[in-house]
Amino acid sequence: MRNDKEYLHELLDGGEFRLSRLDLPDIDNEPVIRVNVPEIAEQEICLFHRSVADAPDYLKILHDYIKRGLEERTSAPVVRFADGEYAFYRFTLGCNGLYRQAESVEAIRKAMPLHIDAFRRLAAGGKLAPLIFPGNMGRGQKRGFFSFFRRAGGDASAASFLEFLRGSGIEITGENYLPFYGVYAYLTSEAFARLVDGRKLCILNADCDPGACGAWFARFASRPEIVFAEIPAEYVATRWEAMREEVLARIPPDTALCLAGAGVGALPLCVDAADRFSIPVLDAGHVLNMMNAREDKSGGPRLYTIRKSGKHRPG
Repeated sequence: MRNDKEYLHELLDGGEFRLSRLDLPDIDNEPVIRVNVPEIAEQEICLFHRSVADAPDYLKILHDYIKRGLEERTSAPVVRFADGEYAFYRFTLGCNGLYRQAESVEAIRKAMPLHIDAFRRLAAGGKLAPLIFPGNMGRGQKRGFFSFFRRAGGDASAASFLEFLRGSGIEITGENYLPFYGVYAYLTSEAFARLVDGRKLCILNADCDPGACGAWFARFASRPEIVFAEIPAEYVATRWEAMREEVLARIPPDTALCLAGAGVGALPLCVDAADRFSIPVLDAGHVLNMMNAREDKSGGPRLYTIRKSGKHRPG
């Protein structure tokens, strides 16, 4: 039987990836660490591909990818993966944390072919951003900030997730990988706000406060045209096939970019929307709650979303 850490260790031991600190000069994680457990600081360590020298390079990679998608009108999906997803792809109801993702293990199994297809399309032309740090790399992992997501996830971990990907014929590469928190850092940056200035931005979420979202971008002197396309608050991951056309029909055809908040369902949603409209579609998650002035829905602030410059500090 193959050890579920094998693929992750191959990536590290072979030198293609290394563990390094995601050190971004303007990010201030201290307020988040202070209100959580000290072990959360370990999540600042993540996978780096050997072609990437420093953490800011990952933000530039993401910025250039999104900019190209906007300017060339090409599909550009970006999806994050953490404990909820790791439990889902381990076929357990540990995925049901802050929000309900799956009705039953059988529902997960029925949805899996659709998810694997979306994974293959994402890996081929999009960006996967899994949360990988020393404390979630396999058995004996420490329980830290994301432990409140776990219910009955068994030994679901970043390592088991990567093994699931490999078993499905999907590889993590320098071309398709991004650090999980690199997405949060970029979406809360001035560079992103300026990139969407004057463009039509569609929010795919269960709720949206356009006024709050507009105020968020106005802090950067950015004024995107914000539209809202409502999606169900639960079970997008297991019911996407049935709801796909209804949800996609709500996206205006002249949309430039979408930000999605769909839990485990973000994978098929982002990939299908990006392909249908030939645009960037980013799994924003917690950042959408920040934009809506509803950080409380996420259970508090998250790493890599607060800046030393003072923008987007709690309160």
